[in-house]
Amino acid sequence: MNAPRAVATKAIPRAEAPPLITVRNLKMHFPVTEGALLARVIGQVKAVDDVSFTIRRGETLGLVGESGCGKTTTGRCILQLEHATAGEIIYDGRSLIGLDRKAMLALRQKIQVIFQDPYSSLNPRMKIGDIIAEPMKVHGTEPDRAARLERVRELLRLCGLDPRFADRYPHEMSGGQRQRVGIARALSVRPEFIICDEAISALDVSIQAQIINLLEDLRDQFGLTYLFIAHDLSVVRHLCHRVAVMYLGKIVELADCDELYGNPMHPYTQALLAAVPVPDPEVESKRAHQIVKGEVPSPINPPSGCVFHPRCPIANESCARIAPEFRKMQGGHFVACSLV
Repeated sequence: MNAPRAVATKAIPRAEAPPLITVRNLKMHFPVTEGALLARVIGQVKAVDDVSFTIRRGETLGLVGESGCGKTTTGRCILQLEHATAGEIIYDGRSLIGLDRKAMLALRQKIQVIFQDPYSSLNPRMKIGDIIAEPMKVHGTEPDRAARLERVRELLRLCGLDPRFADRYPHEMSGGQRQRVGIARALSVRPEFIICDEAISALDVSIQAQIINLLEDLRDQFGLTYLFIAHDLSVVRHLCHRVAVMYLGKIVELADCDELYGNPMHPYTQALLAAVPVPDPEVESKRAHQIVKGEVPSPINPPSGCVFHPRCPIANESCARIAPEFRKMQGGHFVACSLV
């Protein structure tokens, strides 16, 4: 079983490097309707509610949080698969909001995605070679058929697969092999930025380590930039330079990876880290576990003030009334909590 490489091997992008992706005050609210014929809006699901962050060129930003907190919706807004309710999304100095289909098609060559489920994200009726070659045909990057076939074989080798797999169908491959095909497909048009949407959560632990190492190698080889969406903090630590923690549509903490793990400030981040198991049974048995009480509130009617206050162990009366400012604490460490 391959283990993820040591965290210290990550090359940290320079702080002065220009941002490739800038997200400002992003909101994505979905209407809730009732009535079959004369539907009327009775509320809104605030899936993403005022989220801001940047990703520097060559950097990997981890976006973590519980299921339903808005991580995937944020990624879909960047991909323009969802049209944001409000806010700005800027890619390499160019706003993505309001681009027409033709302009967005040109940018999709530079922005690709690796999906969560390697079983449903590949067309079962297409051979692996055709799946990888399809983006090249759509974007016209390899108009010659022979060149496309050679590129497919090159990508399969690059992703740790036998080039002969080009003649197989997805059902003839394991989950890990299918996810490697998904990675090869994302690389086929030579992108700059890849959104990894829970790209390893459906895989066995041993395969997860292999995919993490592959993503790291590809990032270093091609100068890729990642938004790595996950719910497993132990996985994020091995790949990401910075980590943003989301809760109920908001980012509650953002910091360099080592800083976040060594000095978590927000009570929610502390609870998430406390829930990560330790491989040593003796150490695990002696740990003091911090269990978050209650359930995640509904995004249709989020709590007033701090959205985490109904479950927070240190909340006071003001937390229910005043929404905390997302403020800078030290270096590049930001936290949305008035009590730290």
